[in-house]
Amino acid sequence: EHQLHPKCLEGTWVDLLSYIYELLDNPKKNRLIWLHGTAGIGKSAVVFTIAERMKGLKVTGQTNVEKRLGGTFFFSCKHMKHCTAGYFFMTLVYQLATKFPSIQKDVNRAICDNPALLDPDKFLCDQMEALFLKPL
Repeated sequence: EHQLHPKCLEGTWVDLLSYIYELLDNPKKNRLIWLHGTAGIGKSAVVFTIAERMKGLKVTGQTNVEKRLGGTFFFSCKHMKHCTAGYFFMTLVYQLATKFPSIQKDVNRAICDNPALLDPDKFLCDQMEALFLKPL
């Protein structure tokens, strides 16, 4: 049910985007950002503009490559069935395991050992521990 998402038009949200990019580029700052506002104000355009930029960025060094975007998710009024935290964890763990092969085996093992982890009604703390904390 993935759909194309709006991006910020050139010259809009310049100050907000600069502020967020500055936070994301500083490893000593908290990189969790909660964007909120009334419906239709442009939150989705802002976050998908940021995600698009972060997806293309990589920090390279002599021995490591750091991907800047682990995954994306969204909650939509059009798809209320999927707007639960249970789908949130499944969406992110799928993207992380796809982008970071080092955790694929652990995620696959967790799911094979306990297929109920993919039940969106499963306790969130069980999903988070088995699908995120242990593999990471």
